[in-house]
Amino acid sequence: MIGKIGDTIVIEPERFDAVARRGVIEEVLEGERPRYQVRWQDGRISIFAPAAGGARIEPKKGRARKKA
Repeated sequence: MIGKIGDTIVIEPERFDAVARRGVIEEVLEGERPRYQVRWQDGRISIFAPAAGGARIEPKKGRARKKA
C-alpha cells in the first residue's frame, strides 16, 4: 500500500512492552521505493522508508482506499 499526504503510518513495536509509534505523512518523496516525510506524534519530523512488514498505513479519515 502506498501512503498519501494525511495518512497515518503506524510502526508496531518489536518488544511486547513497547508502544506503537504513529505519525502523519506530510510529504511523499519521489524515488524507486516509497519514502515519506512524517511528523511523529512527539512533534519530530523525519524521512521514513518502510521495510516490508515494518509498518502499516491507515488512510486519512473520510477517504476510501482502493483494493489492490
